[in-house]
Amino acid sequence: MLKGKKILLGISGSIAAYKSVFILRQLIKAGAEVKVVMTPSAKQFVTPLTLSTLSKNEVISELSENDSWSNHVMLGRWADMMIVAPLSCNTLSKMASGLCDNLLMAVYLSATCPVVVAPAMDEDMWNHFTTKENIKKIKANGNLVLPVGEGELASGLTGAGRMAEPEFIIEWVESYFSKAKSFTGKNVLVTAGPTQEAIDPVRYISNHSSGKMGIAIAEEFYRRGANVILVCGPTNESLPSQIQIIKVTSALQMYDACIKEFGESDIAVMCAAVSDYTVTNISDKKIKKENESIFLELEKTKDILFALGSTKKKHQFLVGFALETNDEKQNAIKKLHGKNADIIVLNSLNDAGAGFGHSTNKVTIFDKKGGEHFFEIKSKSSVASDILNVIHDLYNV
Repeated sequence: MLKGKKILLGISGSIAAYKSVFILRQLIKAGAEVKVVMTPSAKQFVTPLTLSTLSKNEVISELSENDSWSNHVMLGRWADMMIVAPLSCNTLSKMASGLCDNLLMAVYLSATCPVVVAPAMDEDMWNHFTTKENIKKIKANGNLVLPVGEGELASGLTGAGRMAEPEFIIEWVESYFSKAKSFTGKNVLVTAGPTQEAIDPVRYISNHSSGKMGIAIAEEFYRRGANVILVCGPTNESLPSQIQIIKVTSALQMYDACIKEFGESDIAVMCAAVSDYTVTNISDKKIKKENESIFLELEKTKDILFALGSTKKKHQFLVGFALETNDEKQNAIKKLHGKNADIIVLNSLNDAGAGFGHSTNKVTIFDKKGGEHFFEIKSKSSVASDILNVIHDLYNV
């Protein structure tokens, strides 16, 4: 149920707007407090009077009305979730481009809560290349897109593009919030960022990891109620103040920290890009540029994921990451079984917008039961949510 949840219902101009009345009624019946914001064109399909009567809140559609200003910023901060249903092709285009020419868009751009959209349009519009690209854009920005249905359309045609039915939307929202604190009381260990392996006092070997993905996972676990320890290598990213942070530099330091903390952990997510090799003999003085070339002897670092997998207890759930450039699936599955992990999260440097340094990622998750979970490119915060959903479904939380 949704008792105490604050829901902002956005309605754009579509014949499917009549379904918004049923969504509103069911949200209120489930215990939610609902406020409604409409585009001006939506009022042609459903009246503000009907919506305000049901919601017991004023329905707003203009940035200013009767010499007063609608505070879209506070509306965007008030809600636990914003649902745009229906999402017309026009409003979808504005969301994808950031065009802010009405109150609904102003609220959307000010929203700090999850935003869920239920598209509604004719089949040809839904299948148009531009629509598909706009859907990809809003997904990459972290928005959650509900599937469209198939059936009779307003044009008289039959096909894809119908807005999801109100019952489905309510069930989806209830499921989303049921997972919101699904890791309450669980102890979670997450690693993030690169490691740096010293060559001399001023130089080191490292990689291009920013730490964004691991930090996003740690933050998502915290939002879902877990007690989180984040072991983080050197990064320029902002670290969450509410989470316990263990800062490390080298692979050995990260290994020692993980070994120390793993025993008390229920779930461990090894997202860091740990150096595979470290310098055998580190110079205690800066190496001068006197020779045409130098040779560095490297030795393997300790394998953190393997070490944790070797000592994992029955109640513990272990997640590894695999960043690959070739034979991606085979290498990921080999790592899954070889390290005794429960799931492996694969991303490939061959996918545009995935991997190091990007704000987006594209992953496929393999589990030890033979399951394969594929996701399109999304913001790393959305990818973190997908990863936690898979963990939730596979781990008896």
